[in-house]
Amino acid sequence: MAAKHDGMSHCKLALAFAVLMDLLAAVSLLVGVFAPLEIKGQDFGDLLVYTGALFVLLSLAGWVIWYSGNIEGLTSKKELGGGVGDAVDRLARSLSRRIRLARTQSSPT
Repeated sequence: MAAKHDGMSHCKLALAFAVLMDLLAAVSLLVGVFAPLEIKGQDFGDLLVYTGALFVLLSLAGWVIWYSGNIEGLTSKKELGGGVGDAVDRLARSLSRRIRLARTQSSPT
């Protein structure tokens, strides 16, 4: 019987990173939009809004990594048995070897 995993059992570090980036983005965006941040006559609200947008981008990367790590049902190389996988590997190696040999023979040295 296969081990049963819940939705958050894999990639906990990526999940924590994504949630932390979401929280930082929300705080940065809200403070940048609603708080009057003038220091010596210069407004820093735009800086926080742009920083919040960058945090959202980093958060999306964390969510993609977490989601990719939790995909179930993918077969490993061991489960494939090696028939098709080995044939594709041999074909790729022989093709790359032919290309490499053709280039080294045709190039002037």
